[in-house]
Amino acid sequence: MTPSAILESALYVTDLDAAEAFYREVLGLEVIARAEGRHIFFRCGAGVLLLFNAEATRQAPPPDAKLPVPPHGAAGPGHLCFSATGDEIARWKAHLEAQNIDIEADFEWPSSGKSSGGGRSIYFRDPSGNSLEFAEPKIWGM
Repeated sequence: MTPSAILESALYVTDLDAAEAFYREVLGLEVIARAEGRHIFFRCGAGVLLLFNAEATRQAPPPDAKLPVPPHGAAGPGHLCFSATGDEIARWKAHLEAQNIDIEADFEWPSSGKSSGGGRSIYFRDPSGNSLEFAEPKIWGM
């Protein structure tokens, strides 16, 4: 058996309010759930982006918890890549720059046969320092 897709991805943030403003207002994602001081979840295409306050998720849930999610968390910046066409990447770059968000890298990936068909990526940071990317799916041969 092989998983068919990634349903959800998680990043850890230091300020949930700043993260909500960035992901909702700058990236246009829809908030689908929020727990004050713990997490905020966004719809992203067919998947879900989970943003957690890492400190709030490192503790084991109480024995009588309705949702006994095991503890988790991370330290330091994470990475997430959003899928986009070449034309969309150009528009995202202009949009991010208009919001005074620095583009850290903008380049074309080399074509390397089956694993990569080339393609463009741009990289930038969220307010917590996570590395975000928009890339063409063909960088992974898709």
